Amino acid sequence: MVNISVIIPVYNASAFLEKAVASALQLEEVQEIILVEDKSTDNSLEICKKLAGENSKIKLFQHPDQGNHGAGASRNLGLEKATQDFIAFLDADDYYLPNRFEAEKKLFQNSTIEGVFGAIGTEFLSEKGKKEFQEKFKNVALTTLKKACEGKEIFRGLIGLDPEIGTFFHLNALTIRRESLAKNKLKFNDHLRVHQDSDFITKLSYYVHLKSGIIDKAIAIRGVHDDNRITKIKLYSAKYNERQFLLWNSLFAWSTNLNLPKEEQNIFYLNKNAFQLATENGLKKGIHLLNVFLKNPSILKTKYRFTYLKR
Repeated sequence: MVNISVIIPVYNASAFLEKAVASALQLEEVQEIILVEDKSTDNSLEICKKLAGENSKIKLFQHPDQGNHGAGASRNLGLEKATQDFIAFLDADDYYLPNRFEAEKKLFQNSTIEGVFGAIGTEFLSEKGKKEFQEKFKNVALTTLKKACEGKEIFRGLIGLDPEIGTFFHLNALTIRRESLAKNKLKFNDHLRVHQDSDFITKLSYYVHLKSGIIDKAIAIRGVHDDNRITKIKLYSAKYNERQFLLWNSLFAWSTNLNLPKEEQNIFYLNKNAFQLATENGLKKGIHLLNVFLKNPSILKTKYRFTYLKR
């Protein structure tokens, strides 16, 4: 039996939360649902209290100061409170499908496999959400990696060294051994308000042995609506380079403590500096670009060169 704690960060999700929780409760593997309420301005806290009062599997927590600290900090609090052998994540406006843990039940019989991921689909809950999502992602039906893979090849794919694998899978589709997280002291970077999931997944893929599960059909559904980040593409695009810099700066700082092959270390160095250059102007940018070029001329061959040179 795969005994699972499902961690759900909750912020202004009153319209969706009950469906998310119900989708996890229906699965026999789920022994615990941890709701971390992050100082919502709607009635999410009241709904959390009601749900926790109705089912002993549902546990409600808030940050010690009852403040708003973001999804990363909320997931970290969930990790601290989780008691089951395996951890899964679910966003409060998304939901699991009945096949969510089918692959896990088989694959986790192999003790060398520490984490399993699958594919998620999309449900459009508003016309605006649909338009914005399709504008950004075209006709992508599933969010996952492109082919079956495991171990270090996943890490190389996520950092962009193997285009055949792909560069992202969603937290909703990840299940991980709790002991593996503890052993490697893995947490979310709570200084990142955006992209803390990409930061976490990249680091996770380096430290633990991941394996793809069901990637040819959805095991969870992402709800796209007017109030989530995907429908605010234009707002977030205005600060795209700044947010990408914060992500890659975090990953670069982490990578400098590792004994990575030069090819892999270059990925972190070049991305960090390319996005930093894209946020700079004038003389500061010129001096920075010269310094980076002298150290690593391949900066001019990155796919981001046109972005930072045209500013």
